[in-house]
Amino acid sequence: MKKIARFLTGAGIAAALSSPACAGSEILPGISTGIALGAPLPEGIYSITIPTYGERNSTPQQDVFGLDTAWLIWSTPYTFFGGRIMLDTVTPYVNVNLKNGPSFSGAGNTIIDMQIKWDLGGGFFGGIQGGVYLPVSSEVGRNGTSFQGVVAFSYLKDGWNLSSTFISGTGVEGMDGGPAWFNVDLTATKTFGKFEIGAIAFGSTDLSSPFPGYARQSQFAVGGLVGYDFGPMKIQLKLSRDVYEDNYGGYDTRGWANIIVPLWMPAPPTARAAQ
Repeated sequence: MKKIARFLTGAGIAAALSSPACAGSEILPGISTGIALGAPLPEGIYSITIPTYGERNSTPQQDVFGLDTAWLIWSTPYTFFGGRIMLDTVTPYVNVNLKNGPSFSGAGNTIIDMQIKWDLGGGFFGGIQGGVYLPVSSEVGRNGTSFQGVVAFSYLKDGWNLSSTFISGTGVEGMDGGPAWFNVDLTATKTFGKFEIGAIAFGSTDLSSPFPGYARQSQFAVGGLVGYDFGPMKIQLKLSRDVYEDNYGGYDTRGWANIIVPLWMPAPPTARAAQ
């Protein structure tokens, strides 16, 4: 399980959580923190559940809950120029509450994603991903197709996970869409036996305005992470807080969990009896 957990952190978190329509990046900033997204997974099928809840001290206060449930990743037996090919998909659920105001909830945009991840040697890994968000008619999704690209790097050695993930999306023009955007997620953790502890940070910025008068948003947050490897699953808990924001109306304080479970792995080859 330790080996699985180490490489499972390379799963395609690029799917992740949609933000409310016209509210910054389509993937929730910081979603890949704790995850060594540059590393490939051993062949198999995996599930990651990612609940998150945050409060932004804006006027009115915003409470946002999101859930990636049964985010499925297939690490295929196939390679491309030595890199492992992986496929993944997820449909998130999002709920947004405004204090003393309305509430919005529903399914976010489903993403279908393809990854290629390389072992570069010496504990270094790197990968690229490309995915498409499908349109959805809901209170929290975007009614249009958009595309997402990811470049990720990880260093995994002697219990260290030093990872950086760069994510960009094309956005969707119009009042039912959202801006083009760019995110960066950063992780620095160390494992001690079954325990993991470290720091996270992430930032996001809008790159376009989907309609006239839209106020582009940006933010940067820092936080901490603790994790434990239970054997059949690994859990990471995170807490983050904005230290900078522009046009969000307030600072976000957010709790997260990464719940990682391998669903199937091919049986190891049976050893032949000595002749």
